[in-house]
Amino acid sequence: MISWKIEENGYDPRKTANLGNKFLAGNGYMGIRGTLEEYTKEQFPAINLAGIYDQANGWREPLNAPNGLYTRLLVEGEEYSLLKKEWLSHKMSLNYRHGLFSRETVFQTKKGSISLQTERFASMEEKHLIALMVTLTPSFDGEAEIITGIDGDVWDINGPHYDSIDTGSLNECLYAFGTTHENQDHVAVVEAIGLLKKTDQMVSNGDRKVMRRISIPLKAGGQYKFYKYIAVYTSKDGENYQSEAEKLALKAKEAGYEKLLSGHKNNWEEKWKVSEVSIEGDDEAMEALNYSLYHLHSIAPRHSESLSIAARGLSGQTYKGAVFWDTEMFMLDFFLFTEPQIAKTLLKYRIDTLPGAQKKAESYGLDGAFYPWESQEGGYDACSDYNVTDVFTGRPMRTYFKDKQIHISAAVVYGIMRYTLFTGKRDLLSEGGAEVILECAKFYYSLLIRKIKDERYELWDVIGPDEYHERVNNNAYTNRMAKYTFDAAVEILKEEKKEANKDSLQKKELLERLQDAAEHLYIPAPDEKTGIIEQFDGYEQLEEVSIAEVKERLLHEKEYWGGAYGVASHTKIIKQADVVTMINLFSEEYDAETRYKNWIYYEPRTEHGSSLSACMYSMLACKCGMADKAYPFFIKSAGADLGDGGKQWAGLIYIGGTHPAASGGAYMTAVEGFAGLRIEDGKLKVSSRLSSAWIRLSFKVYYLGDLYQITVTKDEAQVKKIR
Repeated sequence: MISWKIEENGYDPRKTANLGNKFLAGNGYMGIRGTLEEYTKEQFPAINLAGIYDQANGWREPLNAPNGLYTRLLVEGEEYSLLKKEWLSHKMSLNYRHGLFSRETVFQTKKGSISLQTERFASMEEKHLIALMVTLTPSFDGEAEIITGIDGDVWDINGPHYDSIDTGSLNECLYAFGTTHENQDHVAVVEAIGLLKKTDQMVSNGDRKVMRRISIPLKAGGQYKFYKYIAVYTSKDGENYQSEAEKLALKAKEAGYEKLLSGHKNNWEEKWKVSEVSIEGDDEAMEALNYSLYHLHSIAPRHSESLSIAARGLSGQTYKGAVFWDTEMFMLDFFLFTEPQIAKTLLKYRIDTLPGAQKKAESYGLDGAFYPWESQEGGYDACSDYNVTDVFTGRPMRTYFKDKQIHISAAVVYGIMRYTLFTGKRDLLSEGGAEVILECAKFYYSLLIRKIKDERYELWDVIGPDEYHERVNNNAYTNRMAKYTFDAAVEILKEEKKEANKDSLQKKELLERLQDAAEHLYIPAPDEKTGIIEQFDGYEQLEEVSIAEVKERLLHEKEYWGGAYGVASHTKIIKQADVVTMINLFSEEYDAETRYKNWIYYEPRTEHGSSLSACMYSMLACKCGMADKAYPFFIKSAGADLGDGGKQWAGLIYIGGTHPAASGGAYMTAVEGFAGLRIEDGKLKVSSRLSSAWIRLSFKVYYLGDLYQITVTKDEAQVKKIR
């Protein structure tokens, strides 16, 4: 039986950053880190906004809105917070069925104990709204004061991003209006407050803050509540963003907390009707998986028709809030199967940022579209040429993620074609998707190398998914994805020719070139003796060494393993699934023995230094008939944000945050791995590959516009259309 709740008992300041990720609440427009109301920027609180960026100190990252949740408790003039006082008890929890964050802290004052309880949510019904309920329960007669308002002195990794914060009060509301440094964008936060009865209030502002001081007479055993309604808008939402924020805050106050909460819960329930996954026989797995799906729901950009999801979701500014290949290759399937319109929104972002990808390709002297490795608005590539800091010298290290991870363009093509396959619709193609595919194919064509004596094309000087080995030739995954792109482009061109019943000379020549490229592009094949597919040219000549031995060579715990001089760069140790990812995506092209041999070969050599890695090993293990070997990798993906671990640093750069790609990967493993979901001859098929402890796996998916119920037991696998 699933509890739909996670809890943390006690208070350890060393866990603050990680718990901010673990207890995240969001609604796609904004993400609220699971931090406490009394926290200031030193504890990393953030209301992280989707799709709006600013550059400061040479670093562009998404904006954190002024913190309208800021609240402090005073009793008889003394402040009681976890930062200043000892506590008798403390618990924080997240109901991830409905995205409800709560805390309960009991303090001992000079006059007796007092309980401070809060509950808050980012509304799923109204994307610009946050609601907070605060409850005080004293054991004594006396007086409490609440200092609450908007803290504009926000946490930034590389800020500050607001040149100015204008604060004040108007029509019973407090407001903070921020203006950004780079583009003079604006963020408006307006707060209205609801009380059970009228109390004395005093407003003060300054130091980028605006606060109310509320006096509350207390009686022993009484319960005292007040509510905050916080509206967040930006200038990207329209020219009347300030007045809209004020209007919404007052409207929410009039509606009241319980009504807003009811609408919020109903919205969540509608989502779970389709997306909930049931695993009978393993409550731990079911809990972890649905918690992962909660995170995906919380960051889905339902408020937009063209917006993607950052690699760290809405948990903060890590990775500059940029969109990576994670979205198309690891998150897309969840939305494609449960909420196809969101899948289209994610891919429309790529279509709309095509000019940026074309501009990037042109800057390298290449044709077509080279999508950003770290995409921000407009297709701007936020990836630096110096993406890692040397822990010994403190100097930036030259890395090649931006210019050599060319497989990103193929990920975009893969996403568009997958949407077309599972929805049966060609709307995305006609709305610019076809052009994207052709431009990506032109990009790869301009990169092809052909030796004089060989009858094949090659791709040199690239980085595959394994980032520990830079500037390699013929990375198997990259080459296979480029071929996929050529094949997709050929299909598009043939369809266009058929529909037009004629063919321009230019299109005819392009079709011939791309057909030739698809036919002759070198794809590394399994070795005749070992069955192993070499990850890239020369991989087998690298040093054979264990992961433990590589770790022993580290001189600093935060030392980067890759790059020119990294401890793994001259060894066979790889960062994450590479060849295994290729085989998993194109498993029908490889026999069972090849799948198995490559899994067995590469897994011990994989450090799993990325949260993207485990799910690919898990899915391929399922396809190799090794469900029990797949299971721990599945749990690792599903529990990526449940534990206290995970990589927090790349060199000296903080990379903490949530792991939505791992969440998506866990879903893919359950649905496409253990349940074997696939399309055969135009029909949805499943097969039973359940882990030994699992009795029944059931879920729903959309295919060709219809909703199907999938039920898998050890003896049976059923697909039933329900609407």
